[in-house]
Amino acid sequence: MRYFKESLETMPRKALEALQIEKLRSMLKIVYGRNRFYTGKLETAGIHPEAIKTLEDLSRLPLTTKEELLQAQSDALPFGCNTTFPESAYSRFHQTSGTTGTPLRVLDTPESWDWWGRCWGFVLTGAGLTENDRLFVPFSFGPFIGFWAAVEGARQIKSLMIPGGGRDSLQRLHLMKELGATAMCCTPTYALRLAEVARESGFDLKEIPLQKLILAGEPGASVPATKARIESVWNAKCFDHAGASEVGAHSFECEIQPNGTHIIESEFIVEVLNPETLEPVPEGEQGELIITNLGRIGFPVIRYRSGDLVRLNPEPCKCGRTFSRFEGGVLGRADDMVVVRGINVFPSAVENLIRQCEAVEEFRITVSTEREMGNLELELELSKNTNPETARNTVDQAIQNELSLRPEITVVPSGSLPRFEMKAKRFQVKNN
Repeated sequence: MRYFKESLETMPRKALEALQIEKLRSMLKIVYGRNRFYTGKLETAGIHPEAIKTLEDLSRLPLTTKEELLQAQSDALPFGCNTTFPESAYSRFHQTSGTTGTPLRVLDTPESWDWWGRCWGFVLTGAGLTENDRLFVPFSFGPFIGFWAAVEGARQIKSLMIPGGGRDSLQRLHLMKELGATAMCCTPTYALRLAEVARESGFDLKEIPLQKLILAGEPGASVPATKARIESVWNAKCFDHAGASEVGAHSFECEIQPNGTHIIESEFIVEVLNPETLEPVPEGEQGELIITNLGRIGFPVIRYRSGDLVRLNPEPCKCGRTFSRFEGGVLGRADDMVVVRGINVFPSAVENLIRQCEAVEEFRITVSTEREMGNLELELELSKNTNPETARNTVDQAIQNELSLRPEITVVPSGSLPRFEMKAKRFQVKNN
């Protein structure tokens, strides 16, 4: 078993917790009085950093929401007041994807950008990558932090990084073949899109010596049916990874699967709270991920309400790591849940059921409300030579059996639904 930092990844629990509180106290000492946003929050809460002496004291610190960070940005444009150092100390600008509203701008110092790279070092090594791998990153880079940090991670582990920007999907496939890519970082959606392009173009994916896919940006790599489909079409192993622009790259899947995703606990402190009561949930139960980063002092997030739903398992893994795990990865978003005829529905659960039907090439999920009643509507694109009625019945039955709902299913022409390279937008809510 390979490790990026074995002494950290296999550290006894008490030593790991001692490291976390040491880093937290050090960060608070630097942030307090310099970072206007967090100084204000701490003073409003009546908490001085010196009062935080143990991890149990963490709950005394106020929670942070994305709305607060966006307001802090609006109050001090263009970068906001969650900055600990003078602007001249920062060397990197990125922002969130903006798929759910106004993009949040984030800044990194050279030190915190190196921290991003180290976090990705855990991610890539967790998937078994070494200096002998050739890592393909297919995207053109913009302000969205996306896979920028994967480039730094490849540098940390000395893998050859192959950039695939400025090309269409078929050209990227040929470049991967010509240069012998052995691993690829992308979204689950784009892994399936590349496979679709290969099939339509008569390109044989077996000509690419790809062995591993590190997938992020969506929950697809932890959706069993989606993961199985990607692994089948690529004949390669998938590894899930989760993070956020405002937080950092916080968790990764190791080679022991399925076994959840490891939290990089040397760099993050996590809590799991009931999203309604904000009280800790019992160990092993689902709740909202509350996260504190420890290596991004210039743009910290302290007890950040991520909106992600997770289930924490603190038991050591068979891989030898003592880092706690999220069972099943990130299970979904608290704000994505909708109620359809009295039943709580998460898009990832519907995706898992749809992907079990191999004939479905692409899909869109719409929840509409009419006369105060919710309806689940599905649009399906099917592979050629598929009997539409058979596919429709397969999906319909799967959803009825699992969710006790009868969806409205429409088979649409091939190519009529949008395709995505980064984060997919397959789920929408309409109020009639």
